[in-house]
Amino acid sequence: MRTVKPTLLLAVLAALAGCGGSNLPSRTTSAPPRTAMSNEAGFRELPASAWRGYRSDSLPAGWQMVDGALTLVGRGGDIVTREMFANFELRLEWNISPGGNSGIMYRVIDTSQATYRSGPEMQVLDDSGHVDGRSRLTSAGSLYGLIAAPAGVVRRPGQWNEVRLVVNGAHVEHWLNGTKVVEYELWSDEWWRLVRASKFIDWPEFGMAREGRIALQDHGDRVAYRNIRIRSL
Repeated sequence: MRTVKPTLLLAVLAALAGCGGSNLPSRTTSAPPRTAMSNEAGFRELPASAWRGYRSDSLPAGWQMVDGALTLVGRGGDIVTREMFANFELRLEWNISPGGNSGIMYRVIDTSQATYRSGPEMQVLDDSGHVDGRSRLTSAGSLYGLIAAPAGVVRRPGQWNEVRLVVNGAHVEHWLNGTKVVEYELWSDEWWRLVRASKFIDWPEFGMAREGRIALQDHGDRVAYRNIRIRSL
């Protein structure tokens, strides 16, 4: 039998070891990985500098860039875009902590007492670990409190969920992980029927703005958002 030189054997073993390395991302990553949704024409990024605290001029210290993601690491309050948007498509990824709760709101106005009093919300949630997950109306992807998203679409805590939020005139679509989970028409007969049967009936500014800010919610739980991009429609 032909013998293998020790130096050659060591080189082969080293190469095999490299193929079996960990798939975990580096803790020192400074920019989020790019996905297919990041590269479509017409989208632009919304970096940390594009956000500020609600009814504030600066980004709260509780929101920080961690491994390339805008992350709630402590109490910071809701944040909103500095820019106003009317008709748009928003794309991003979110990752929630176990038992965590957050949300994405749109057409938020600064004169309202809180972001959720004017802006309809796409729910961000750990469905299996938070009490809101017991109802489809308040589960991940839902139009919070009004229109239910189907079960089995959201990914578990620690995994990234992909969002498309389309707001065009009165037409709104919620997409989660490639599935359209909610679709509705603002100010339609059905819209008003749902609002009248909810707590939102007591908030006259809710869902009424034709233009406003996009908000990310501080619900007291760690949450991260990355690859935040938008295009006008």
